[in-house]
Amino acid sequence: MASVVVIGVDLLAKGSADAASVAQLVSVILLIPTLAVPLWRWWRRLATPVEATSDHVARAKDVLAGLVTEQWRNEAIMRSLDDPDPIPVRWNLTQREEVMDHLANLTGVSPLLIASSDDIDGLVSAFRAMRRRRLVIIGGPGAGKTTLALQLLLGLLATRRDGRADEPLPVLLSVAGWDTTAFPRVQDWLAGQLAEAYPALRARELGPDAPTTLATRGHILPVLDGLDELPEPARAAVITALNRSMGGEDQFVLTSRTHEFSHAVGAAKDVLTSAAVIESLPVDPMAAAAYLKRCLPVHPGPVWEQIMTGLSTPKPHAGAMTSLAEITASPLGLWLLRAAYITPGADATPLLDPERFSNTATLRAHLFDRLIPALVDARPPSDDRAGLFRPRRRHGPAQVRHWLGYLAYHLTLVGSRTIGTRDFAWWQLARTTQTVTSRTRVVRDHTGALTVDLTFSLTAGTVFGTTIGIVLGIALGIDIGTTEGVTTGVAAGIGYAIFAGLMEGLVIGGLASSWREDSPGVASLRARRRPLPLRRIFGPGLVSGLTAGIFGGLNAGLVFGIVAAFVFGLLAWVEVPTLGGRTSTPPASWRADRTLNLVRTATVWLGSSLIFGISAGISGGLATGLSVGIAAGTALGLPAGLTISNHRAWPAYLVATYRLALAGRLPRRLMPFLDDAHRLGLLRAVGPIYQFRHAELHDHLAETHQPHAMKNRQLLI
Repeated sequence: MASVVVIGVDLLAKGSADAASVAQLVSVILLIPTLAVPLWRWWRRLATPVEATSDHVARAKDVLAGLVTEQWRNEAIMRSLDDPDPIPVRWNLTQREEVMDHLANLTGVSPLLIASSDDIDGLVSAFRAMRRRRLVIIGGPGAGKTTLALQLLLGLLATRRDGRADEPLPVLLSVAGWDTTAFPRVQDWLAGQLAEAYPALRARELGPDAPTTLATRGHILPVLDGLDELPEPARAAVITALNRSMGGEDQFVLTSRTHEFSHAVGAAKDVLTSAAVIESLPVDPMAAAAYLKRCLPVHPGPVWEQIMTGLSTPKPHAGAMTSLAEITASPLGLWLLRAAYITPGADATPLLDPERFSNTATLRAHLFDRLIPALVDARPPSDDRAGLFRPRRRHGPAQVRHWLGYLAYHLTLVGSRTIGTRDFAWWQLARTTQTVTSRTRVVRDHTGALTVDLTFSLTAGTVFGTTIGIVLGIALGIDIGTTEGVTTGVAAGIGYAIFAGLMEGLVIGGLASSWREDSPGVASLRARRRPLPLRRIFGPGLVSGLTAGIFGGLNAGLVFGIVAAFVFGLLAWVEVPTLGGRTSTPPASWRADRTLNLVRTATVWLGSSLIFGISAGISGGLATGLSVGIAAGTALGLPAGLTISNHRAWPAYLVATYRLALAGRLPRRLMPFLDDAHRLGLLRAVGPIYQFRHAELHDHLAETHQPHAMKNRQLLI
């Protein structure tokens, strides 16, 4: 205190001008110890971990149960699983002894276990009777493995209310996304998948890190779909990782094609411990005929009567009827026949042509070729939100075939060289497009990755630079006060834009190269019932402001602190999920990341404009403050908003779709088109990922796709 008194006496002697400057410095110095203690306490409270309670777990399970039920109930409707009833596929405990554990280790499993897709209650009861609820579902292509897993999931959830709230919750996931090298334990991978597919689990009301709590404490029954979609070495790794991850009470359901599962078990040199393995049987011809009859009108006509009679005979006639019998022996074939001929009410006479369809492969290819036109014609566009089966926009069958064909072709190229990938994640389009251009010249012939990235960067930089130059030029002209001054200012601004735009474009281009590796973020603009604590919202901004105040002066520090608190606080508020959130479907995930990027960019632009505008306006007046604020916000705020933080998947997606649309490969508005394809029944959704309705449809479209077809840009959306 003595030194402060000495400073005060000295200031009185020197005069008021020096006194004002030094007083400001002294006030800042005295402010530091005053705020140090509360800031330290705030930081300690923020860093103190919070334990998840049993109430948190129970509430999180209830929230997740509601989300999963809604998600897969809607998906089951879109897949017509119960229209009029599930296809009657029978499943028996496999007789392949080499792929299943000893019966002595399958406590509660009957050696005569029989399940049926049209009696899911029986399978639910049999599954619950197992001491260790571990089930593997195997079968041939199109046998209905995923459908049975989905039916089991819905059956378990539907009876959860009957005093079974403590049971693990079934969650269906694509096992193709599991990298056992990065996540040796299935629980660790599962936690990340839950957080990504169900953002509401990250709401603060459910406690700290609810996805990890549910996954690691045994509250989740993972339903792992599609082991066969992994490369061969990865399948064996999944078998090994599952065995190492499972404790005595841990449960799982796994689906796979029979051949691939048998090879995976052989490569792993181990079976899945205590897991029952059920295998599909071909659909009985009479059961197939009965199912088709229920899908047809009451009076189907002589052609369909002949088809059903032929299927009902013990030995169908040779030729086309034999091919029909083989096609209808699988759920995939029955669905194709229904979608291509029955639903649109098409003339089925060609199906009886023995010369045209003398073998099953020819008939299956014909049904796949008819599928897209039939579904497009049968489901015209509608704006009714309740119409799950109706697309929102009209697309020509040739458009749909070309775009989905390229998508299937693209996924085949970017996956493993021997198997490809079945999963389309929109945020991976940018990185996988670059992979495709390195392996084929299909896209590079039209517009190379380097050219497009450089064009995007320079365009963005030129726009920013021109805006800054013109604003500063007009401000200069106003200060001069003459028309000549305005003209001179604009000319100078454009000259500045040529230089600054190029420099800024190159900087943005360098930073944007990493965007393609980003994953999508979450943004929620819903009102919160429980607002975030003020210390979490404004703390980082206030700390930054006080730091700036120490080094840049009290006024500048206060301006920076208040504005930074607003920017950081708003972004923190937006990125915290709410309980009102829904399952992260592909369109929802895409919209959330788009919202996050737009809000972040706009907020940082506004914050930068206010900081520099207010600071300049204090000394230079309103006109100077406005011009400097707009110029600085555009020069610094927009690039910063685009490049800071994580989750820049949406901007990268925009560049990728622009490139592919320019080349005529995919529509410019890709996500709305994929949503329509989902509504048409050509795609299915697994969380934020799209897959083709059947793997065989994916393969057919990829094999028959012509990369250089439909270059006419008038056909693009």
